[in-house]
Amino acid sequence: MALNIKQVYDLKKGVSVSLLHHLRRLGAMGISGAFVLLAGLGSAYGAGPGADVCKNCHERVVATYAKSVHGLKNMPGSPASSGECSSCHGDGTEHANKGGGRGVGGMISLNSKTLSAEEKTAKCLTCHTTTKNLLYWDMGVHKKNDVACADCHSVHSGGPKLLASKVTIQPFATSPQQKQYETCFACHKDIRSAVNRMSHHPILEGKVKCSDCHNPHGTLAPKMIKADSNNQLCYTCHADKRGPFVWEHAPVEENCMACHNPHGSKSYALLNEKPPLLCQDCHDWGRHPGTQYDARAGFPGTNSRQTVTSPSNRFYARSCTNCHTQIHGSNAPFNSDNGYNSGKAFVR
Repeated sequence: MALNIKQVYDLKKGVSVSLLHHLRRLGAMGISGAFVLLAGLGSAYGAGPGADVCKNCHERVVATYAKSVHGLKNMPGSPASSGECSSCHGDGTEHANKGGGRGVGGMISLNSKTLSAEEKTAKCLTCHTTTKNLLYWDMGVHKKNDVACADCHSVHSGGPKLLASKVTIQPFATSPQQKQYETCFACHKDIRSAVNRMSHHPILEGKVKCSDCHNPHGTLAPKMIKADSNNQLCYTCHADKRGPFVWEHAPVEENCMACHNPHGSKSYALLNEKPPLLCQDCHDWGRHPGTQYDARAGFPGTNSRQTVTSPSNRFYARSCTNCHTQIHGSNAPFNSDNGYNSGKAFVR
């Protein structure tokens, strides 16, 4: 049933009186009393109908909204304390008077395909412009690729961070609440593939979140990571790899991703490929040249007489790191009697 303007406002106030009744009272109250009444009406009527009116049609949405941070009336600046539904969707008076309907009455929908990402985001930034996590929003990749707030968040969601509902990844679903990685994987499908590989950071297990490493709202660093460089980000958890070391391994100092894929890999320890192939990308000609990894010197193994013996230990288990255990760097002294058995060669 369509609601007329008097019913909409009276429902919001919780009384069953007409607007005409208020006007008749003005004559008996005098000028000062009339201003007081009009001021009260202005605050109640100017914002448009509230959630108690909207729930007549949008019951499920209002129910989740009431459980969200936006629905907290005791929080200063929240929609519930300043205009309720109209603070995001605009004045719904005409929408209610015409009986509702998609697009009726000039209502603003943050899921609308006709609004640009910039227009949708601007609506959110009317309240969230001072949020510290949004300090570098204009510098972020999401902003530059026309990703709107509503693409990841729902203003009505009762879940953590108001994350919008996406498809749940099975069989890893253990909760009806939206998981952060599910929201991210809706677009970043290549990362979803990597995370499902044998060796991966425990994202699916819930021990690590995408936002532990990235700020989706923008940073000054590449890939929106929460550090000045990849290495500085990795050191926040892997502090033992920071050093300084007496014997530094150059790739470690340059970029952890020279050897590792942080999202997932088919090789152990998130390595880009299995040793010795990974090591041979740089160490192809010296000390252990690539010729040692051929059909004759690989799994069959050789000795000084070129007769078959046991397989090479560089072809099983941890390969090169079977010996070079301190591959990230070492503080062990140099062994003058045997240079290979020293920290310089990362063997101890």
